[in-house]
Amino acid sequence: MNNKTPVLYIVIPCYNEQEVLPQTAPMFLQKLCQLINEKKIDEKSRILFVNDGSKDNTWEIIKKLSEQNPYYQGIAQSRNRGHQNAVLAGLMTAMNHCDITISIDCDGQDDINAMDDMVDAYNNEGCEIVYGVRSSRESDTFFKRFTAEGFYKFMNVMGAEVVFNHADYRLISSRALHELSEFKEVNIFLRGMVPLVGFKSTSVYYVRHERLAGESHYPLKKMLALAFDGITSLSIKPIRIITVLGMFITLISFIGILWSVISALIGSTVAGWASMTCIICFVCGIQAVFLGIIGEYIGKIYLEVKGRPRYIISESTDELK
Repeated sequence: MNNKTPVLYIVIPCYNEQEVLPQTAPMFLQKLCQLINEKKIDEKSRILFVNDGSKDNTWEIIKKLSEQNPYYQGIAQSRNRGHQNAVLAGLMTAMNHCDITISIDCDGQDDINAMDDMVDAYNNEGCEIVYGVRSSRESDTFFKRFTAEGFYKFMNVMGAEVVFNHADYRLISSRALHELSEFKEVNIFLRGMVPLVGFKSTSVYYVRHERLAGESHYPLKKMLALAFDGITSLSIKPIRIITVLGMFITLISFIGILWSVISALIGSTVAGWASMTCIICFVCGIQAVFLGIIGEYIGKIYLEVKGRPRYIISESTDELK
């Protein structure tokens, strides 16, 4: 159990959220004040918006909110760097100002009432990490449910350790954040990186709602890209699969060579242009896929070696300057 009342920073990444932010910002403030009034968190707690290079008026809205109420704070990235980098920028900024953080999306889909259970798990059970997990996907279409659940299963099969049906709604203590800051990779996949930190953890289950306004920034294309980045950033299992398949194809090819030689020696060869063409096309296709996967790993090594910053903060509200 934690003896002191913790300072909480709610970290909220924002990208082109001018439509939904005016609706969700008061909801986050109400929840923060409720937790403060219940003595679960300290009155120094804040809501930290992270503007991820939005092209609309998101940053202007954040600055106006900060001027109206000191509980609202914000930082702005110099350009759009993606959701994962935005969350990381917020977490690293909040790390030295608080005892715990809760990262949550701006769209109002994640149930903010789950924060109560997250804070209780930290205060009463000493959990350093608390994952927000969807209890069901009944509100999703069949295609969305199938692809989303397949995403988590595929990630685990490929060796990337992730919590099933957990996105980026989680509580992390400052202690765990300091250890996470030691992970220096440029290719960021927080859903797989946070479990690697360790420490005592638990899960809180909630029902996800429809987006309050605006459009989703995570269509199927981005989900697939996120999955591929996560796999290649956290696991070498695809390389091992390539090795095993390569050995299998080599074995089949060797058997084919023996069959061809024996057939030629006994004089039973027949014309086989179609079969030979199919084999050549198949092997060439497999090789192209293998080279593509290897190329992805080499590309990530190339980016890691450069050591470029994962985020650049261009502006911040007064309290964070």
